Amino acid sequence: MKTLIYIGNKSGISKRANISSIDVLAPLFEKTGYKVYTASNKKNILLRLLDMLWVCFKYRNKVDVVLIDTYSTLNFYYAYFVSKLCRVLKLKYIPILHGGNLPERLNSSLKLSKSIFSNAFVNVAPSLYIKSSFEAFGYNNIINIPNSIELKKYPIRKKTYNIIKLLWVRSFSKIYNPLLAINILKALKDENFEAKLCMIGPDSDGSLKASKDHAQKLGLDVRFTGKLSKQEWIKLSEDYNIFINTTNFDNMPISVIEAMALGLPVVSTNVGGMPFLIKNNVNGLLVNPNSVNEFVASIKNLIANPNSTSKIVKEARISAENLDWQVVEKQWIKVFNNLPL
Repeated sequence: MKTLIYIGNKSGISKRANISSIDVLAPLFEKTGYKVYTASNKKNILLRLLDMLWVCFKYRNKVDVVLIDTYSTLNFYYAYFVSKLCRVLKLKYIPILHGGNLPERLNSSLKLSKSIFSNAFVNVAPSLYIKSSFEAFGYNNIINIPNSIELKKYPIRKKTYNIIKLLWVRSFSKIYNPLLAINILKALKDENFEAKLCMIGPDSDGSLKASKDHAQKLGLDVRFTGKLSKQEWIKLSEDYNIFINTTNFDNMPISVIEAMALGLPVVSTNVGGMPFLIKNNVNGLLVNPNSVNEFVASIKNLIANPNSTSKIVKEARISAENLDWQVVEKQWIKVFNNLPL
């Protein structure tokens, strides 16, 4: 039995964080039969880093490989220090590359990036966008293993479109542009459409309050739920019929994959890895970032053409089926089986 250490930002019971990759993948690896040690759920930045390093040191004689969730922001430095310790301890490690802005980090932190990624056993890119970006920087030790869901947990529901019911699921952060969702609702109402908006997710940088203030200023009744469990928001999604993804940066967001699985037609900004996940007018709709007019036009197109919308929903579900854990699991097993003894 292979033993793994998984390093990432565990959300735990925090009300300020969405479920992260480590929260999803670690239990799935355990179901597959691997022993998994994880870190960290510490809130303090320094304590979190120390906990990550300590777990690597503590289990150094038991572990076969260290998995490191790697993002472009603060977590990038966690990944750097953990990878450095792995090399000192002669532990094989695999960065899992998240965040649509990670390619920019390659450019702004050349030396640190080379230290992390060139010395990895392999780099795993959840999206072809990230894979191609890394290859453009000369990294050849990289493979694509997509983000996945357990499809059985996502029952598809048939939708009607007599009322526009928009759903937005993300943490409230400026990079995800939540104010755009509110502006879209305002524009629809200005055109006399009956429309609603529900925004699900915890606050990240003060954007939740800014969004509530913006909705109030515009005289809009927007539903803000805060952070919900996976089961809670899947149940709530039954009451909505269009999913909007307003982000300015993205990779391969689980929330979008989940929406596709649930039968929600997706309208998303055409940024980062999104065109690798969504084929425009095939399994979703792509628009330019920060464009209220394009979002509104796409939403109007969905409700005006239910037959074509139905085809988009069916194609989206097929795309989600290809990202089911039972499919993706085999790719991870192949990587772990290639680890040298």
